This record gives sequence, structure tokens and C-alpha cells, in this order.
Amino acid sequence: MEQSEIEKHLSERSALLEREKTSRHDHAFKQSMSPVAKTAATILSNIRKKELKSFWTAAATTNPGRDLKEVMFPGMSFALSRDRMEKTSLWKIIAAMPKGCLLHAHMEAMIDIDWLIDQALEIPGFFITSPVSLRPGESEWTEPFEFHYRPKAQDDCAANIWQSGYTPNQPVPVTDAAATYPGGVAAFKTWAVSRMTINEEEALEHHHGIADIWKKFQSCFRSIAGLLFTEPVFRRCVPRLLQQLHDDGIKYVELRLALSHPFYRANTGVPDTDFSYFLECFQEELHSYMASPQGINFWGARLIWTAIRSFPDESIKDSMMRCIKLKAVYPSVIAGFDFVGQEDLGKPLVDLLPLCKWFQQECTDKNLQIPFFFHAGECLGDGDSTDSNLVDAILLNSRRIGHGFSLYKHPLLIDLVKSKKILIEMCPISHEVLRLTSNILMHPMPALQSRGVAVSLNNDDPAILGHGQNGLSHDFYQVLTAFENTGLAGIATMAEDSIRWAAFEDQADSEWLRGVEGVGDGLKASRMAEWRYAFEEWCEWIVKEFETAGLDTQD
Repeated sequence: MEQSEIEKHLSERSALLEREKTSRHDHAFKQSMSPVAKTAATILSNIRKKELKSFWTAAATTNPGRDLKEVMFPGMSFALSRDRMEKTSLWKIIAAMPKGCLLHAHMEAMIDIDWLIDQALEIPGFFITSPVSLRPGESEWTEPFEFHYRPKAQDDCAANIWQSGYTPNQPVPVTDAAATYPGGVAAFKTWAVSRMTINEEEALEHHHGIADIWKKFQSCFRSIAGLLFTEPVFRRCVPRLLQQLHDDGIKYVELRLALSHPFYRANTGVPDTDFSYFLECFQEELHSYMASPQGINFWGARLIWTAIRSFPDESIKDSMMRCIKLKAVYPSVIAGFDFVGQEDLGKPLVDLLPLCKWFQQECTDKNLQIPFFFHAGECLGDGDSTDSNLVDAILLNSRRIGHGFSLYKHPLLIDLVKSKKILIEMCPISHEVLRLTSNILMHPMPALQSRGVAVSLNNDDPAILGHGQNGLSHDFYQVLTAFENTGLAGIATMAEDSIRWAAFEDQADSEWLRGVEGVGDGLKASRMAEWRYAFEEWCEWIVKEFETAGLDTQD
């Protein structure tokens, strides 16, 4: 009698687990997997299990003063695990994965900071200024400094920005600042990088809270702007960035960009304040890269125009007007519109509603397609004004929602997101470094995926957040390692969904939904087919390269 009850329980348990899986985001993908994909999934799962036990488990110790780097567990903090994960077989597999599209990334934070500093040292005409004299070494990051491009200016300034006698805001050639830094050019570069990125210690200091890390985060953009928004650096960085993404299996990217810093032309240093020339440069460099041997199979890139949500309404409207004007001139470049900046301290969408409605009407009147791709719910609140941005993003027909971290708390909104076919652009490493969660294991993404919410993985701000490289391999690795339910089908579904929800071209709402649903035979359908072919090749490679290690592994 007792045995029969146990068997009944186990049978009901098995049935319940299988029934639950039918509501997951990857259920349909699993049903369509080929035999080779299923074999690859088994191999991937077994390698994961083996490495969780052998690679991510440290010897037990009772030493209370042990170094953080001695602590290891699957899904541990990214700042501590980044270098270690890159030594695994699972990393090798993920690095080779066709990842589809990158839909949520801020261009200012996509360019390697040490490379940017090298450009400023190499290209004549770059200066550095500060309202205070800067202290070398481990100085407070709150000391502001900016880079300026002035190719026609004299560079024989005798000022020393590291000494107390420095005149506030006096331009100093970057080469001079580097040469006079204690320790020389190499030490200067180390200092500059530390000031323009979030370091390991800052990433782990969760007890200081979100507002604290955002102060450092936003200070990085101020220094980066003076380098990126100059034609000689910008023209170099576009093909370099696209190649880095392409090398990591990414075929297309949508870059968010807050165009509020003037763009300085090469040789003259004349500012392009309406950003027409900036978009021209972007378009030229994109086309040049795609026509090159390296970029011949790359699908493309577009910009999501962003306005800073904490700015006055007048400034925001001016940015919106500029976006509309330039969309008419460069329709293939601008994919959509968004607000950026710390949600908790910026205006909530409900306060921006009059501007949003005005913008939509202007686009309608001018027959322009500039859909919303709003940041919303990038917060820890529940029912506050920031959390409620999710409601307004949905009602304003945002085609995707950036972050959506707090969405899991709202069952009705989850149902609306699903019925309206809105994708959530998740950035798990960003959420960890910016202190929304202490590690990937505590991330709410699985709560959404178990309910069938479509999700794409994104890197958000990799150059500032400490990824060490562009691409999505770190994000896919973290998610795959952390969650048992994800597996090959889970990461593949996220890659495929990034293509379904990509804004490759301007589309009316009805066309957009047909593309998301996989209906028709247009551009999106052809790219879905191309990705599927690459996915099957990847699975075949996994089976060929890892079959022995994967299939022989015991649970």
C-alpha cells in the first residue's frame, strides 16, 4: 500500500513537471528540435553538470578571512567569475554560438576604454580639462574631467593638471597630461580606465545601494563623450565595434545613443550640433564595413534615438524634434525612440505622457515610423512610480521593454506583455553590477520565462561594466550555468527571439506583429531561416567536438 502511494506521487510529480514546461518560453522551440540538436542539448547539459561539480566548487574552509576569490559556486558574482568562466569547455561552446541580434546596448559604453585612451594619445588635437586639479593614484572618482577635441588649438600649454596650481578648466594636451602623470603614460592609462569603468570592488559593494553605483556609472559617460563624439575616433570605432560583435556570433545590433553632446568634425573641430553629419558618418562607416570581406555576412546596425529622462521637458522635446527631423533624412539609420538615465531619479513615463503623445502624433502626421522601445521597470520597487513605468510602456505600445526587471511582480502585466507580443530586453550582468541583484541566481528572469514571456539577452554597457570584451558570450554563459531549466533550447530561443523582435526595417504595427509571429516570407523570415541553418551547424559542431566528453558524463 505504501509503495503504491509513493509510485502514485512520483507519477503525479512527473506529470506536473512536464505540464509546467508547456507554458515556458522555449516549449515550442523544443518541439521542433532536430535529432542532432537534441543530441547537442544532451551533451551541453552533461558538460554543464560536470563543470558545476569540478570547476565551480571550491574546497571547504573555515578561514573567516579568506579572499573572495577563494569562494566559488555556480552563478557566483560576475566580477569574480569572468576570467574563470573563460577557461571552461562550456565557454568554448557558447563563444561559437550564433547569437542572433543585440537589441539593448548603449553605444557610448560599448567601446573599450583603454582603446579610446589610446586614440586620444595617438590623434593630435585632444585635450583634457577639469574644474579642479586632479589627484593621481587612487583619487576620488567624483573629481570630474572631460576630453575635448580641438585640432586647431595650440598644444604648448605648460599647465600641470596634477598639481594644485592648475587653473580650473584650462585645456591640457592629453599627451602632456599622460607624460606628467606619476609613473608616466602607462600609469595614466591605468588611472583613466579606472575612472571610466566600474571596478571589481565597486561592483561587489551592494550594501552601498543603487543610487551610489549610478553616480559612478553616469560619471563615466561624461568622460567618454569627449572621445567618442569626435569624427576621427568615431569613424575608427564603428567598424571595430561591429567586427567585435560579428566575431561573437551577433549578426545585427540596435545601438541606443543619447545625442546630447556635440559631434566634432575632423581637422576643423567644428561642432555638428544637429547631428546630421554624425548620422552621415555612422551610415558611411556601416556601409563600408558591410561591403568589406569581414562584414560581408553582417546584417546591419541601426540607432535607437534616446533622450535623457531627467532633462527639462523643453530639452526633451527639442531632442524629439531633432529625432523626427533626422529620421526623414536617414530613415534606415533611426529605428526607434527611448528615454535613458536612472529610472528612479528621472521623470516617470506618466509625467512624460504629453510629450510621448505629441511625438506619436507628429510621426503620424509626417508618415514616419519611429516606434517606442522604452526602458521600464529597471528598479527594485513594487508599486512606486518607477515600477509603474511598466504600465505606461505597455499602454504606449512599446514594441520591446528594456530591462523589465520588476515585471515578475505583476501577473496582469505579464499577461498583457504576452498578449501584446512585447519582448523583454534582459541585461543580467548589468543588473548585477548595477546592484539590482547580487548574482545571476537571484535574477527574476526565470520567473518570466516560466510564464512564457519572450526574452532576449543583452550586454547593456559592457565597456563600463567590466565585461572585458564586446558580445554576448558572458551573458549567455551566466544564464546557462545558473539555471537548470535553461539548457540549449532556452538559450537558442532567446537568440531566435532577438531576431523576431529586431527592427531590421520600418514596419507598421500590423507588419511588425506578423514578423514577430513568423508569418510571411520577408526580410525577417529570411534572417530567421539563416539563423536556423547556422544553429544546426553549431549543434553538429558540438556533437563532433564534444560527443565523447558530453555523452560519457554521468549525472
